[in-house]
Amino acid sequence: MEAEPPLYPVAGAAGPQGDEDRLGVPDGPEAPLDELVGAYPNYNEEEEERRYYRRKRLGVVKNVLAASAGGMLTYGVYLGLLQMQLILHYDETYREVKYGNMGLPDIDSKMLMGINVTPIAALLYTPVLIRFFGTKWMMFLAVGIYALFVSTNYWERYYTLVPSAVALGMAIVPLWASMGNYITRMSQKYYEYSHYKEQDEQGPQQRPPRGSHAPYLLVFQAIFYSFFHLSFACAQLPMIYFLNYYLYDLNHTLFNVHSCGTKSHGILTGFNKTVLRTLPRSRNLIVVESVLMAVAFSAMLLVLGLCGAAYRPTEEIDLRSVGWGNIFQLPFKHVRDFRLRHLVPFFIYSGFEVLFACTGFALGYGVCSVGLERLAYLLIAYSLGASAASFLGLLGLWLPRSVPLVAGAGLHLLLTLSLFVWAPLPRVLHHSWILYVVAALWGVGSALNKTGLSTLLGILYEDKERQDFIFTIYHWWQAVAIFVVYLGSSLPMKAKLAVLLVTLVAAAASYLCMEQKLQQGLVPRQPRIPKPQHKVRGYRYLEEDNSDESDVDGGGEQGQGDCAEEEAPQAGAPGAEPAGPCRKPCPYEQALGGDGAEEQ
Repeated sequence: MEAEPPLYPVAGAAGPQGDEDRLGVPDGPEAPLDELVGAYPNYNEEEEERRYYRRKRLGVVKNVLAASAGGMLTYGVYLGLLQMQLILHYDETYREVKYGNMGLPDIDSKMLMGINVTPIAALLYTPVLIRFFGTKWMMFLAVGIYALFVSTNYWERYYTLVPSAVALGMAIVPLWASMGNYITRMSQKYYEYSHYKEQDEQGPQQRPPRGSHAPYLLVFQAIFYSFFHLSFACAQLPMIYFLNYYLYDLNHTLFNVHSCGTKSHGILTGFNKTVLRTLPRSRNLIVVESVLMAVAFSAMLLVLGLCGAAYRPTEEIDLRSVGWGNIFQLPFKHVRDFRLRHLVPFFIYSGFEVLFACTGFALGYGVCSVGLERLAYLLIAYSLGASAASFLGLLGLWLPRSVPLVAGAGLHLLLTLSLFVWAPLPRVLHHSWILYVVAALWGVGSALNKTGLSTLLGILYEDKERQDFIFTIYHWWQAVAIFVVYLGSSLPMKAKLAVLLVTLVAAAASYLCMEQKLQQGLVPRQPRIPKPQHKVRGYRYLEEDNSDESDVDGGGEQGQGDCAEEEAPQAGAPGAEPAGPCRKPCPYEQALGGDGAEEQ
């Protein structure tokens, strides 16, 4: 049988016409160099470019999924451990048997104070940390601090729990501010990779049209918050598979509880001091905490290994080079923007409503009437409702952007008015389905609120130089709201509902007023971002005026030609200086302050 011809022609092999091919060009050892090492003749540059940018887009989607999953695992582990820890430490028998007179309630109160009070100072250091470490590394560092908090529960003492709680409080605002900034940047990069031909025509330094990344931002924020709200369900897994087997039923824990819902005062007044039938073994607790620690460590590896950088290295250098004093001041200077001032009530309400769902409603209405053993299922209903409703934010692709925010506020308004007049009876289970429905609907409102706010901020402030400042302000006001809820935990339920209702109405009215001003064409005042001041000129900053000449067509070659023409007569002149006016000093001369055109 005859051998099959090779798929591609072999370089240097003789053709069918001897030593010459069909065009008369020698094909043997005397073949031209281009024929041997040149590109493949069937190479399609446009197709390869399309495949390259498709891989880039898939990388952006991978980044969004990895950041969302990392945030879900981190927050789920934190909430699950904190919930299990507070329930165990609440039991009087557990405290006396395990820890004696160590003062565990006092340690818990100081730990909660560290978590809730420390974020008040986050506005002072969050932008500096994000600019110093970079967005991705700030996320990784904050997730590591959450893992540190989990690890300290292996040895529950004052000198382990309280310092780790303070460190956790310091990491809360940087984590979620960098997460919001990261998702927004991914939507902008996805737009760049989807419209790369337009970017080539406009030039690399040309900004894309305003609002062009909004559709991708809606999709990515919906994905992120669907994962984030699942963290509340993940946090209940230790409760369902471990702690529920040790709890008393509602007839014991709610024996002295006489009023629930809108008639209640404080947090579970009259709740039994002993909630555990048997004490869990220390070995079982170590196993549960080890699983939580493994999940927290997996979240760290997820962020480290799968999340790409939010900015190019040169962009991060530019972001840091505006001056640390300016970075510190710019969050405060953004207060002059009326859009941000009008959104502050919504920021505060966003912190109020999520904490009310987890504490006020779940404890004052749920646990107070159906028992502690059903707390996990109430929060799972809230979590699943919020996770599924996060995709309702995609309605912004077809409807005005105000619709999701106003719809979520309207749903919460109806639920708050209903809770004002509802006082479920203790130890009565026939109305438990109402609790699950209210929890799921509250989750729907929370999802519309969170998704709508983050998307709105990403659309209004799409300049990459100010996104970290904006998300820092947003999450700092959320932290302030959570601190206020922590201070008012002993208030009557009607007072909590009244504060929630007033804040909700003020937030909706203020937001609609902002939209009306924008429709009237009122231009907001934004603080000017200083230009980067590069004190050290390295490989990228050899020029004072323009640090990157890639956007000048033929600029480099033309400059070199001019210098060559001027240096040519000097080369033959005796005693001429080798350094002409166009010669750039080498890096060694720059470090020593040498001469040259740039140093003169």
